Amino acid sequence: MLEPQIAPGTAFMLGTGAPTANRNTSMAIKATIFKTNYQITDMDRHYYQDHSLTLARHPSETDERMMLRLLAFAHHASDTLTFTRGLSSSDEPDLWQKDLTGTIERWIELGQPEEKRIRKACGRAQQVIIYCYSGNSARIWWEQTGARLANIKNLTVLNIPPENSKALAQLAQRNMQLQATIQDGNIWITDNEASVEVTPETWLHT
Repeated sequence: MLEPQIAPGTAFMLGTGAPTANRNTSMAIKATIFKTNYQITDMDRHYYQDHSLTLARHPSETDERMMLRLLAFAHHASDTLTFTRGLSSSDEPDLWQKDLTGTIERWIELGQPEEKRIRKACGRAQQVIIYCYSGNSARIWWEQTGARLANIKNLTVLNIPPENSKALAQLAQRNMQLQATIQDGNIWITDNEASVEVTPETWLHT
C-alpha cells in the first residue's frame, strides 16, 4: 500500500474558507484527520494501484474541497504524489509530485489563485494544474484571468462543475473506503453506498 504522508506535527492555520483560501494566518488550530483506503483504476493512463491515504483537513476547509483533493489525487496518482501542508503554507500547493532530486514535477492547486502565484508556480514546477470548482465565481475569475495565462506552456486549468463537487462532498467520512475509476477523461468516485461521476471541463491545456 502506498501512503502519501502529511508533515508530522504540522500546525494548521485558521482561514477564510473562500475559493482562494487564506493560506497563512496567525491562529494555529489542529487539523481534523481523515483516512481513506483508495483503489484507483485509471484506464487512460494504465495505472492500477491501492493507496492508504491520510488527509489533514484545515479548519476552514469544507468537505467539498477536501473531496476534490482526493479527486485530484486519483486523477494524477503516482507513488510520489503527496498531499502538502496545503492551506497552512503560502509556499505549497495542495498536492505535489517531486523527483529524487527535489525537483517539482507536478504542482496541483485548488481554487482561484492570483495570477502572480500561478506564474511563480509555473516557474518552480514542470507542470502546474489548477482545479476550479466554485461555479459562477470560477467562471468570472477565468474570464478575467484566462487570457493573460494562455501563453504559459506548462499550465493546465480544469473546472469541476458545482453539481459534481457538491455530490462528492456527500461521500466524506472520517474513515473512507473509496474506488476511483477513470476512463476517457471521466472520473467515477464510489463508496459502498453511492457513486459520483465527475467530468472535468478543460479550460486550458498546454
